[in-house]
Amino acid sequence: MDKFTALAIAFVAAIIAIAAAIVYYFGFVFLLRLALGICYALFAILLAVVFGILVYAKSRYALLALIGLIPAAYAAWQCYEWSQPLHVGYITAGYILAAVLGLWWLAEPDMSITERLRSAASLEKAGKFRSAARKYEKKGNYGKAAECYIKAGMLESAAWCYEKAETYDKAAELYEKLAKQKREGYYWKEAYEFWKKAGKKERAAECLEMYAKDEPWYWEDVAKLWEEAGNSEKAKDAWEKALEYYTKEAEEEGVFYEDVAKIYEKLGDHEKARQAMVKYAEYCEKEAEKDAAWWKHVSEAYEKLGMKEKAEEARKKYEEYRSRK
Repeated sequence: MDKFTALAIAFVAAIIAIAAAIVYYFGFVFLLRLALGICYALFAILLAVVFGILVYAKSRYALLALIGLIPAAYAAWQCYEWSQPLHVGYITAGYILAAVLGLWWLAEPDMSITERLRSAASLEKAGKFRSAARKYEKKGNYGKAAECYIKAGMLESAAWCYEKAETYDKAAELYEKLAKQKREGYYWKEAYEFWKKAGKKERAAECLEMYAKDEPWYWEDVAKLWEEAGNSEKAKDAWEKALEYYTKEAEEEGVFYEDVAKIYEKLGDHEKARQAMVKYAEYCEKEAEKDAAWWKHVSEAYEKLGMKEKAEEARKKYEEYRSRK
């Protein structure tokens, strides 16, 4: 048992012991009065602070805070006085009812009272598509909810419902539509994800291509996806774009020469792949002078180049570094 759990158990045990002692010496009614009195006093103080802030802010909600404050203060006084105990019960029931109604209202904040009382089907028939969609969604009828959201022009909500309904192709279609409407790359990425879930690799690749135009480090993923889809021509085009991206990155940060080498190898240009791997090995050697952990990468690079002596030398330096740790 950890310290926090032990303290929590001790605290609860102490509260129970105090409550039991109060009931034994003063009776259960006194305990009830004390508990309710403390709760109502604290609640009244909180509402008084809120009321003061809202008055200072000149908010119209100050009146609501005052309406809540008056019965709370009266209930706290009655718990002390206990001349009208039923009043405390009525006030408590009133607050419970207000809390239930508040939660009911917050569950569907955009609906009018009449819309809340109507069925999803009747709201749909009346052209109240947004409210109908919310009702269908709440019932777990995500397909119908999505249809109503589309009619209401709420495509993102519709896409989310299609996702919940596991109708991934329809979700993907909506994200494609949103991407074209809003010209935001995020939606292409979402469309790609759902086409992939739907098993439509070509459509997924097309969407990821659009996303890669803004986020070029995804061209490698595009290439792999076209390979999975069996389109070698488009895969080659994507690999070339990935190569262009990694070459630019390698000019600023030499670690990317490894990726450049891999792509050249993929494209069948073995000479350029070797040249890139040599640059990567040279970069790793420079880094190894500052951080000996890099000797592992130096060894691997020279191993790929077939330079066994240099690879063995780098491996020994890495092992020395490991033995010192």
